[in-house]
Amino acid sequence: MLPSERRKQILNYIREKKSLKIVQLSEWLGVSEMTIHRDIKPLVEEGLIIKTFGGISLNQERNEVNKQDCVYCYSPINQRLAYRLILQDQRIETTCCAHCGLLRHKQLGDEVLQAICPDFLMQTTISTTSAWFLMDTSLDLGCCQPQVLSFQHKEHASKFALGFGGTIYSFSEALHLVFNQMQSKNKGCCY
Repeated sequence: MLPSERRKQILNYIREKKSLKIVQLSEWLGVSEMTIHRDIKPLVEEGLIIKTFGGISLNQERNEVNKQDCVYCYSPINQRLAYRLILQDQRIETTCCAHCGLLRHKQLGDEVLQAICPDFLMQTTISTTSAWFLMDTSLDLGCCQPQVLSFQHKEHASKFALGFGGTIYSFSEALHLVFNQMQSKNKGCCY
């Protein structure tokens, strides 16, 4: 795994757990504690995390201030792909793409009142629960992997898949598939 991929995983873990020990990260990611220290250095410098004795904590203040970053992976939000979760307390969380949106949706469970995302072709706002999700296309948008594209109509997703490949899933299928893929990729250590 590349250092950038490990940093993304570290951010995912810390977002879920709020604080972690270096030894835990070392075990979960299968690298030395020294490698973890090197991986977290840029995250500390960016102010995303705070170093603590023997571990790290999520910098809550930094994460409250920058609403332009994905609430799941902290990547910049591309409005063309953004996934929004409306929560029971009327807060709105935004992720950079459907991949992170589905993972965050799974994390929050019943806290989510509604979720919306843009139709990839039409750029209209659609409800995620009635959307169709296309995965494993040859088109690389440079966002999170496995890449997930959302469509309002299954027919549009099917036609897009004819040109770029991929498999179409309903909301519940995509939710479980992305979660399971990430869990098996990360040896089930978080989420």
